[in-house]
Amino acid sequence: MSTALPTLPVMHSEWIKIRSLRGTLGALIAVLVTTAGIQAFTAWAIGTAEEGSMGDDPLFAAYYAINFGQVAAIAFGANAFSAEFHNSGLRTTFTAVPNRTRFYLSKIAVVGGLALVVGQVTGLLTFLAGQAFMGRYALELGAPGTVRSVIGCGLYLAVIALFAAGLTAILRSGVAVVSILVPFVLLVSFVISGVAAGAGQFTPDKAGQMVMRSEDTGGVLGPWTGIGVAALWAAAAVFGGWLAIRRRDA
Repeated sequence: MSTALPTLPVMHSEWIKIRSLRGTLGALIAVLVTTAGIQAFTAWAIGTAEEGSMGDDPLFAAYYAINFGQVAAIAFGANAFSAEFHNSGLRTTFTAVPNRTRFYLSKIAVVGGLALVVGQVTGLLTFLAGQAFMGRYALELGAPGTVRSVIGCGLYLAVIALFAAGLTAILRSGVAVVSILVPFVLLVSFVISGVAAGAGQFTPDKAGQMVMRSEDTGGVLGPWTGIGVAALWAAAAVFGGWLAIRRRDA
């Protein structure tokens, strides 16, 4: 079993692939730039207008731009895997790394690791940049729930990226995954929440975003149980991707 574990040389080669693909690297950078940038701009524009101008939950309002950053995270996870399915890329990869499980776990480790690191930086900068323009409504880093929300923002972005990566391995199409997930997180999950509020809490985006909300939301899920549910969605997608990579022809 240990022979199938990720190894540094394979992980390094996966990092080189990501770094050399402008679209994939650009999507990773966009996670940070888009989230922190839009948050700062929005807070500057309307943050001091009145209390609650950016949302009823002041803590979650500090991550208003996560709605845009998660799209970049989806694009990163999908693009990181979709390149393998173009121009016989997967066949070439299996020639270099015959152990499919080792390749897959190495790829997942690199995608998840990069998304987590960038996500943590994004969480911190988004909070600080946004609160700098909130005036008397600003939250201090260290106020109840703020540190948890910063860490949770990074975890959420990593989970969403892995969810997209796993689905791409299953569907073998980054375009298909982006076409499914982006409308889902921006529209469909809101519809589900409106029609069946209880079920809506368990969609991957709504559940995962609980970690950036205040403790008392009146829902079934709390901050950590919410991100846990999102992680289960991602784990299921990653597992499905592993089965697909193992069993299908290159």
